[in-house]
This record gives sequence, structure tokens and C-alpha cells, in this order.
Amino acid sequence: MLANHPNLPHPNPNATVRCVSDFFSLDSGVTQIIVDENVSDLGLTELNLTRFSQLKRLEIGDHCFNYVNVVRIVGLSALESVVIGKNCFTKYKNGWDNHGETDRRFELKDCPKLKELKVGVFSFNDYMGCEIENVDALEVIAMGNGNEWSDSFRFASLELKSILVSQ
Repeated sequence: MLANHPNLPHPNPNATVRCVSDFFSLDSGVTQIIVDENVSDLGLTELNLTRFSQLKRLEIGDHCFNYVNVVRIVGLSALESVVIGKNCFTKYKNGWDNHGETDRRFELKDCPKLKELKVGVFSFNDYMGCEIENVDALEVIAMGNGNEWSDSFRFASLELKSILVSQ
């Protein structure tokens, strides 16, 4: 098959994102995405990861994607870990006067191998929705830091659906 020819370049299964344009140029077959700190763009309002069918690990550094209103991590059958740094997906840093925005939501669905979801302090601070569904292998959900004020998903209602409980 021509795609496996040794003289043709092969996609890197690991990808580091240093700016928003790096994210859009990623091959859909990457298995690991690591986003550096301070990656954000006023024009990026939706982060949809559904095209990364082989993704196993997503790691987002601090202060990223501040203007993103919708995060969709849906149908990733290989995904095992999502780690999001502090002050991510938050427009209004320490926004005590803000009461959340109804159009901002986080969706994590249909990822059967996902074992961990970790969210840093002040991330998703002004999101109104957090829906986690059909992630039956999930062992860890950690939001914030037990030793300091967090405000992650401060205004959101949390829906956790279809989690199997072992007896």
C-alpha cells in the first residue's frame, strides 16, 4: 500500500500545540496532544476534538482557550486521559461579578476507555454546563485543588450519566 511506503512521511502520533493554528493543522490520527501554556485566540469559540479518533491523551497547559464557549470531547474510543491546567476556558478571570454564560458548556461523552479527568483551578469558571456521559471506565474526576479555592465550573450544573458501579 502506498501510504506505508518508507519514503513517504508518516504523521507524528504525538503532537505539541504552541498556537491555535497548530491545533487546526494536526493530523486526525494523533494519539497524544499536548497544548503549551497561553494558547488562545479570540476567534476560536468551539474546541471540537471528535476528529481525533486515535487520541489517547489530551493535556492542556495553563491559561488556554479563554474564548472557547463549547468544548466537545465526544466519541473518542481510545481516549484514556484528559488533563486541563489552571485558568483554562475562562473569559472572566476571578470574575466574581459574572454569573456564567448560558452558551458556554463542556461535553465529555462516549469515551469508553477514559480513566481520568483532571481540571485545574479557575478553569471553566464561567461555564453554565458540564455534561459527562458514557465514560464507564472513569476512575478519577479531579476539579481544582483541595488546598486552595477553585471555582472550576462555578455556575455549572454537573450531569454525570451512565457510570457503571462495580459491586
